[in-house]
Amino acid sequence: MNVTIQSVHFTASEQLEQFVQQKVNKLDQFFDGIVAAEVILKLEKSDSTENKVAEISLNVPGGDLFAKKQSKTFEAAVDLSVDALRKQLIKWKEKVRAK
Repeated sequence: MNVTIQSVHFTASEQLEQFVQQKVNKLDQFFDGIVAAEVILKLEKSDSTENKVAEISLNVPGGDLFAKKQSKTFEAAVDLSVDALRKQLIKWKEKVRAK
C-alpha cells in the first residue's frame, strides 16, 4: 500500500511520520485490497488544545473510505482515525463478499 503523508501549517517529525506509517499499514490486516492511503495532518487555528487534526483517506477498489478526527496530539488523532477506518473496512469487506 502506498501511504502519502502531508502536514499543513507545520513540519512533521520523522518520528510522527513513522508512527503514522505503522498505524496505517496495520489496516492491511482487515482488508488487503487497499490501493493507497493519504494522510493529512493539520494544525487548526483554534483556542482549544484539541487543535490537531488527522484526515485519512483510503483508496479501495470500488470507492474511497474517509475518517477525520481531532485531538490534543497527532498520535491520538491518527489512532482515532485508524480505528474509525478499521470499522469501515470491516463493513466494506462484508459488503464486497455479499455481492
